[in-house]
Amino acid sequence: MTRITDLARITDGRSRSISPENFTGDKGAGGAATEGTGAHPARELGQGWKVSPSVDIPAGTGFTMAEISGPAVIRHIWLTTDAKNWRSMVLRMYWEHDEQPAVEVPLGDFFCQGWGEFAQVNSVPIAVNPKGGFNSYWEMPFTEHALLTLTNLGPEQARVYYQVDYELTEVPQGSGYLHAQWRRNNPLPYKEVHTVLEGVEGAGHYVGTYLATGTHNSEWWGEGEFKFYVDGDGEFPTICGTGTEDYFGGAWNFDLPGEGYTAYSTPYLGLPQILRPDGLYRSQQRFGMYRWHIPDPLRFSENLRITVQALGWRSLDRYLPLQDDMASTALFYLDRTSTHRPPEPDYDRMEVL
Repeated sequence: MTRITDLARITDGRSRSISPENFTGDKGAGGAATEGTGAHPARELGQGWKVSPSVDIPAGTGFTMAEISGPAVIRHIWLTTDAKNWRSMVLRMYWEHDEQPAVEVPLGDFFCQGWGEFAQVNSVPIAVNPKGGFNSYWEMPFTEHALLTLTNLGPEQARVYYQVDYELTEVPQGSGYLHAQWRRNNPLPYKEVHTVLEGVEGAGHYVGTYLATGTHNSEWWGEGEFKFYVDGDGEFPTICGTGTEDYFGGAWNFDLPGEGYTAYSTPYLGLPQILRPDGLYRSQQRFGMYRWHIPDPLRFSENLRITVQALGWRSLDRYLPLQDDMASTALFYLDRTSTHRPPEPDYDRMEVL
């Protein structure tokens, strides 16, 4: 990512942007639409007056959000849509004409909004602002071709506003491709671990985790350890954390005495979402948390596997293996455009219950 110390440096890069007001990103082609979702309110003003600010994606269909010829780097994505679409739409990204996506994640989870309810996020690569303004600053380099799509798996048409900002520029040799994968267990089988990432082959570095977890038991739920199995590790990992709240930069159950669970959002880690029981149908608590390994990427040269335990407490000072609802999004850069990934998200697997 561009550092503050690089801002004064003049380069040969050329800035471009794709949105419903310029579907191709071509120079001088923005704001020229004569048809679109804003045509009716612009009918007295005409061309150039917000005629095409958004797109409607019918139920059960896909939409090409951006197709870009490189070399280039996607610098920023802004997007917004109704909250009911956050867990029924799938965001995919394909690099260098690969038929397999490198990014395949429910839209909301990519932006740390896994439960379909707004949470403010104030981090470096992801910012989510009122009321549902999604922003990504993950750097996405490619040399020849990029394709970004949205698939609406919901039962209703979805209206989406978006903008993809990119720079036509040379890509440094050795740059990796951004990947993101989503996995969910609901419930997690008893005495099993939730897999965050597996089957990844190649060289690269791991840069982030978003975890949406819903408790199915009372008491504290976050004793489980994150484990990183690096470059052929067997039964035991090279990197083993000390607890879930520790991995996400918190401590002691995220509990401020007298206040209980306390939300926070910082540049690289946070617990921005705490959904509490409402005394009726929402009987259990739900949490959304992130950790970005930007200053501390986890390097691997051959393969990587990541797991996390769901662990609480029971009587007689004993750990209790939990059977919680756990949905994780894993982000990493890899030296290839696709790798092993889990089954693609479908409507029932994504549904918030």
